[in-house]
Amino acid sequence: MISAVAEMYEIHPQTLRLYEREGLLKPSRTEGNTRLYTDEDLERLEFILNLARELGVNIAGIAIILQMRERMEEMNRQMQGFVDYVRSEMLSRMQSAPMAKEAMMVPLRRPVPVVPSAAVKQDLKTARAQAGRSGNGERKR
Repeated sequence: MISAVAEMYEIHPQTLRLYEREGLLKPSRTEGNTRLYTDEDLERLEFILNLARELGVNIAGIAIILQMRERMEEMNRQMQGFVDYVRSEMLSRMQSAPMAKEAMMVPLRRPVPVVPSAAVKQDLKTARAQAGRSGNGERKR
């Protein structure tokens, strides 16, 4: 009921009606047209109130944030469905075509850092020094 929820969250019932009118909340209704708030509705209301009270987001901003959140949840569901599909495909292909254990292993190549030896470092130092001098032994300016 709207009065109980309004009292519980210390907001005016008109605020709840506004949130419903703007499409931010969608409580179900009884045959007598009384609003019934589910646990999900109350979690959503808490999120809305946090945005409004703590972050100062206006109703238009809240609507955009809620839409983006719903899209992200849908994309997450789609991605999870894709991962499940790929996993099942891999398992079915692996079971249908048994291979040698070695053939299933794919070596990873990691770049190996090349560290010049002391001799190479000395050669580089000598080459730089020689490049800095003219043919008669004087430094270039």
